[in-house]
Amino acid sequence: MISSLRGTVLDLYGTGAVIEVGGVGFQVQLTPEHSLSLRVGEEARVLTSMIVREDSLSLFGFPDSESLEIFSLLVGVTGVGPKSAMGVLAALSPNEIARAVGADDDSVFRRVTGIGPKTAKLIVVSLTGKVAAYAHAATAGRPSFAPAGSVRDDVLVALVGLGWSDRSASDALDSVLAVTSDDDAANMQILLRRALTELGPRQSTAGPR
Repeated sequence: MISSLRGTVLDLYGTGAVIEVGGVGFQVQLTPEHSLSLRVGEEARVLTSMIVREDSLSLFGFPDSESLEIFSLLVGVTGVGPKSAMGVLAALSPNEIARAVGADDDSVFRRVTGIGPKTAKLIVVSLTGKVAAYAHAATAGRPSFAPAGSVRDDVLVALVGLGWSDRSASDALDSVLAVTSDDDAANMQILLRRALTELGPRQSTAGPR
């Protein structure tokens, strides 16, 4: 079982990275937010969950133990695969997930691409009593403020990498930016999540996950 990786980032794309450890390149699936926080050529450490299936072996990476633990809980919910679990973590922080579960609010999960009404309700029921500790989790260490222009460009690349067309992603970002304060527009985490929420009802060019 591979529980973490530390090495040089060889390549980055919208939903993952290739990290070289001891001369071996490991492909790791990440949330767009996490991917955007890494830099090619620099060293990175990611916590990982290895999903083994008959025809594949996949690594999913996380910036902190809270995200990893919630991912493990999500994939234990009937109807939630690892890609859908990553979709939830891309759209919601551990804090937001815990608050939604605590409030018995499945609407936030229904806005995530690939999560239907029944699965959203199952997430709330299954995670009740298991995520309360994350309701006040600190967000330190997550992507911080940067110039709004560069943030928009980075978020656009991440959305296209997730399967949205350039036009759809750009339109969603423009809609979000029109009603977002300058401070929030300069925060990658906030802008990415609001764009994903805006795109939620639309159809990704990548198809069902």
